This record gives sequence, structure tokens and C-alpha cells, in this order.
Amino acid sequence: MKETNLIKNYIQNNQLNIEKVIKDFTPYVYTIIQNKNRKLTDEDTEEIISDVFLAVWKNQKTLDISKEMVSYLGGITNHIISKKIKNIKNVSDINDYENTLYEIGSIEKQTEQKEKNDLIIQELNKMKQEDKQIFMSYYYYAKTMNEIAKELNLSEQKIKSRLFRIRKKLKKILEKRGYTYHG
Repeated sequence: MKETNLIKNYIQNNQLNIEKVIKDFTPYVYTIIQNKNRKLTDEDTEEIISDVFLAVWKNQKTLDISKEMVSYLGGITNHIISKKIKNIKNVSDINDYENTLYEIGSIEKQTEQKEKNDLIIQELNKMKQEDKQIFMSYYYYAKTMNEIAKELNLSEQKIKSRLFRIRKKLKKILEKRGYTYHG
């Protein structure tokens, strides 16, 4: 874990220093967007970047300061990209989009999601380093299977099958604890 990327390093006077977060992580968020969907317009990309940092700002009180900022930003970015792409495909009323964009959920849902994420991280830490790296690269850093395969010098099929097994294992663990899993 990179000490410099810990959320606690972005807290000043009990508040998130959003300017520093934006300065340090805009290239990271941009890279995730480009890796996820290169067909988005520049305006869409800028809007997603703004939405990501606004969501972080609005939810700063729920951030676990001992975690890395990239974990939260990766998850939020992927969530917002999915909503944006869905909205582009459905071309719905802009008011509907604005009303649903920041629905990160009730406190109950946020708590459950945090517990799920913590459990997933806990289980990933028990796995082989390479499996953990594959999972994190794909789900948190939005890399393609092809990119991961090249980085690890493995076949794309091997990455695909390892991801399948990891998801299957995580699904069992989550279900055993009473959670539903969509992955």
C-alpha cells in the first residue's frame, strides 16, 4: 500500500482537501475513463471527472481514511461511467440523469457496500499475489484482460479463467456471509 495515497493524507482540518485530490488523481480518473470507453466525447469525459470528485466530496464523511484514495476513485469512476453509458444509450431526460447520478444509496446500503468491500479486500489479501493483482487490475484499475495478460506475461484466456475462479470464490464467501454478489 502506498502511504502517500492514503486518504488520511488528504484530510486537513477534518475535511477532505478536494483540490489536492483533484490535482493528484485527475490523470488516474481520466485513464480509467479512457480504458473503459474510448468512445465518450471530451465533454462526457470532463463531466464524468467532475462527477467523480463531486461524489467523493459529498461522501467524504464515509471514507475510511486508512484506505488508498485510488480504491474509492476507481470504484466511483466505474460506477459513474456505467450510469453515463446507460444514460447515453437510453437518451433519457437530463433531469432524470441528474437525479439518479448521486444516488450512492442510503446509509444502510453504503454500510453494506463498505462491509462487502472490506470482506473482498480481506479475501484478496489471502489469495496468491498474482490473483490479487489480476482482480485489482481488472476491477479497480479498469484495465482490460489483454493489458493484464501482457503485464503478467500470461495468455488472455488464462486471465479470463483466473478472474472467473476468483469471482466464483468471492461469490461463495459473500453468500456465506449473507450478502448478494453481482460480479
